[in-house]
Amino acid sequence: MRAFILAAGLGTRLWPLTEDRTKAAIPFLNRPLIAYSVEYLAQHGIREIIVNLHHQPDSIRRALGDGSKFGVKISYSFEPEILGTSGALDANRESLLDDDFLVINGKIITNIDLVQAIQDHRKQEAIATLVLRENRARERFSIVEVDERGWITSFAGFPDIAQSQAATADASGNPVAGPATIEAPLMFTGVQVLSPRIFQYIPRGCFSHSTIDVYPQAIAAGEAVIGHLSTGDWYEMSTLGRYLEASLRLMVHSASSPDSSVVAGANCIIKASATVERAVLWDNVTIEAGAHVRDCVLGEGVRIPANAIIERAVVVKRELVRQIERGDVVGENLIVPIE
Repeated sequence: MRAFILAAGLGTRLWPLTEDRTKAAIPFLNRPLIAYSVEYLAQHGIREIIVNLHHQPDSIRRALGDGSKFGVKISYSFEPEILGTSGALDANRESLLDDDFLVINGKIITNIDLVQAIQDHRKQEAIATLVLRENRARERFSIVEVDERGWITSFAGFPDIAQSQAATADASGNPVAGPATIEAPLMFTGVQVLSPRIFQYIPRGCFSHSTIDVYPQAIAAGEAVIGHLSTGDWYEMSTLGRYLEASLRLMVHSASSPDSSVVAGANCIIKASATVERAVLWDNVTIEAGAHVRDCVLGEGVRIPANAIIERAVVVKRELVRQIERGDVVGENLIVPIE
């Protein structure tokens, strides 16, 4: 069985961290995010992987190479113009016609049991099996509706705003507090098992999105597009806030960072009188004496000047950014609030 990793997205909501790399290549616990997806697939016996590319493609190629260091074979599909989640598959249909195949987003970390999902897919002879989970935090993920058989019937809107505000959760979606009497909506994890028959519903040679242009048509035709409900851990890094919270939750101690609330990359320097809490430091970061940093992500090569106070923000070097979309330039840094 082959797998396809979707990694061509622009990473707009992760800007400015994606200014010089695609979102799947940003460091997560000091390793490229997409490396976790490749290892996850390799652990489930997948040996051939296709990765689609668009924005800053070399950042992925540098991270993964030919896949040999992961025990897999990786090939790349570059998209001069972005093709969408199913348009990317269309561009590679000839490589995916001989067997069922997996598709996974390159911006997630998970331990979802793929074996069970594949078994469900084959047992029900499904054209598509989408791995779902309860959205107990009622975050802004589209609601997936299923019938009594577990077949998907529609992709609806986002959870109710009032319920979303009442429910809070950690980065993995585990509830901290919320309305106990209201059933949690289901959401799509970005992990899916597909039959080659799905290509009957994917438009040829154009942009298309699977949950908009493909699965609704297959459902309308009576095809088995099924939901496989998982309780496995799942972390998604599409926003600055989610990236920070997931990093802090899953961090490991490193020799360069004795503080258990700090993830620090290579060659980071934190001066003795500086205070750093709940922060992610990429490589070569310097925090000068008297500075205070909390709930922040500091990009590669950033220097925080003495006595500066920075809270709940992403900081990158100003010279890295071609066009400032938001945030404030302070000295040699661009500071973007985490909303």
